[in-house]
Amino acid sequence: QVQLVESGGGLVQAGDSLRLSCAASGRTFRGYYMAWYRQTSGKQREFVAFITSGGLTNYAYSVKGRFTISRDNAKNTVYLQMNSLKREDTAVYYCAADRVLPLTPSASWGQGTQVTVSL
Repeated sequence: QVQLVESGGGLVQAGDSLRLSCAASGRTFRGYYMAWYRQTSGKQREFVAFITSGGLTNYAYSVKGRFTISRDNAKNTVYLQMNSLKREDTAVYYCAADRVLPLTPSASWGQGTQVTVSL
């Protein structure tokens, strides 16, 4: 497993941009699928985006065209660039890592970072 630490969350206005980072420990980062999920109070955690070790990406329909996931294997870091933020993007954002997709119960998770979008 890897240890994950998210950062970059905050309070922004609708239409603003924000970039989340997820730093991973371990020397095997390159081989992991990396994903971003988000969760609001009282709701299930929902998929946002993933990126394969080779750089292939996939997005939830609700964020496609506005969010971009990327990774820097040299820095053991995955990013989530969020543009044109909407109020409904408000959530705690979690980074996840696993050897396969879909994520298994053995996936690693970060502690989450709060993103709040105001009108």
